[in-house]
Amino acid sequence: MSTSKIFTLKSSDGEIFEVPEAVAVQSQMIYYMVEDGCVGTEISITNVTGVILAKVIEYCKKHVIIPDGDGDSSSSMVEELRNWDAEFMKNMDKPTLFDLINAANYLNIKNLFNLTCQTAADMITGKTVDEIRTFLNIENDFTPEEEAEMRAENQWAFE
Repeated sequence: MSTSKIFTLKSSDGEIFEVPEAVAVQSQMIYYMVEDGCVGTEISITNVTGVILAKVIEYCKKHVIIPDGDGDSSSSMVEELRNWDAEFMKNMDKPTLFDLINAANYLNIKNLFNLTCQTAADMITGKTVDEIRTFLNIENDFTPEEEAEMRAENQWAFE
């Protein structure tokens, strides 16, 4: 695929982004649409808002693989990307994080999906069940008796 082609991505709220093909096709969804000839140069991203699509594009721009003459994918480049990823995710609020998880899943961008899911997992590590419920906005629909029974049966999970 040519990297000189420019695609216009249109978010669910009508925001327009022009991106090089190499950036756009990091999404497996877009890659297959392009490969199969199902799209022109404008692609509607109906499930992702402009704010979140901008973050997805920022991530994809940084992660574009640019072949160099000697095929170098040195450990320093890998380390630089890890540091960039950590900075990208640093201080991200929950709604944005969850929207990014959904966008990465919808667009099928595996590395972004893994990064965002790992960030969410890191945020709940070491929390109690009640703290996780609060974090994930999950209502406790167990009666006190049902919860006591479940805790007794699965005591290891509550230690």
